[in-house]
Amino acid sequence: MSSRRSGPFWFSTTATSGLVVGFYEDKCNSDVEEIIDVLCQEEFDQDPTILPALLRLQFHDCFVHGCDASILIDGPSTEKTSDSNGGVRGYEFIEKLKTAIESECPGVVSCADIIAIATKVLIRLGGGLDFPVETGRRDGLVSNSADVNLPNPSMTVEEAAAVFAAKNFSVEEMVVLLGYHAVGKAHCKFFEKRLYENTGEFDSEMDLSLLNQLRKVCPQNTDTTNNSALLNQDPTNNNTLNNRFYGELIGNRGLLKLDQELSRDPASSSFVSALSQNRTLFNVRKAQVMIKLQAVEVLTGSQGEIRKVCSRFN
Repeated sequence: MSSRRSGPFWFSTTATSGLVVGFYEDKCNSDVEEIIDVLCQEEFDQDPTILPALLRLQFHDCFVHGCDASILIDGPSTEKTSDSNGGVRGYEFIEKLKTAIESECPGVVSCADIIAIATKVLIRLGGGLDFPVETGRRDGLVSNSADVNLPNPSMTVEEAAAVFAAKNFSVEEMVVLLGYHAVGKAHCKFFEKRLYENTGEFDSEMDLSLLNQLRKVCPQNTDTTNNSALLNQDPTNNNTLNNRFYGELIGNRGLLKLDQELSRDPASSSFVSALSQNRTLFNVRKAQVMIKLQAVEVLTGSQGEIRKVCSRFN
């Protein structure tokens, strides 16, 4: 594993977030990040889809009350039960990591930090830059499904930009974050109306070969609950993070409405074009914006708690 403080493109949120690189170095006898790194590699080797799973879990957690692991809480009306979080997974893996960490350094490492460290490791395993992860988060004390207000795939660019702006992300940073859709899948319910003319949401500009392909996956007037398609329609992609996703959008081969509109809306199309042409730019901005996402409204110091079990408050 490379140095936690190295990296030519790293920048710090410490001044605004209170997070630091290497927070646990003098707090645990064991190397917390190394333990998580090893377990992530084992999981990724067995199931590479843990990468998009953790990316989604991280994003959905951070956009509701900040990155405080509130999405992990079990209960009849917690964030986990929200319709927006219906397809989120990775909870068991985070609990597995927590159990391993507790056996080596009990009561010290937050579930919120475990999510952040694991996501960072998986990004590296999926072809992204190995950026130093900032730590020192505390776990939240609130988790209500009614508080979940996430950008949805049917939004316009303007509508989504307003949601991201509320979390202090620019349009360009939104385009970068949505580029993490280079990996993962979406169920038919999130895009099938774009496939048929009588739905009011038909996309007449969609690439014809993709349209015909998706109609087979999501036939109209049929139960497609369990049917899904890859978010990144690049046939050469193998669950890796790369900028060819943006090229697919430019070619009208986007699966989700919001993703596709990024390449058509004047407010975002220039960013899509730039990222599609420059893999280094994509890698650098992807790391920088993830560092920023992982610092959204974090709890530090004496705020919140350090949960003993990630799925319930102490």
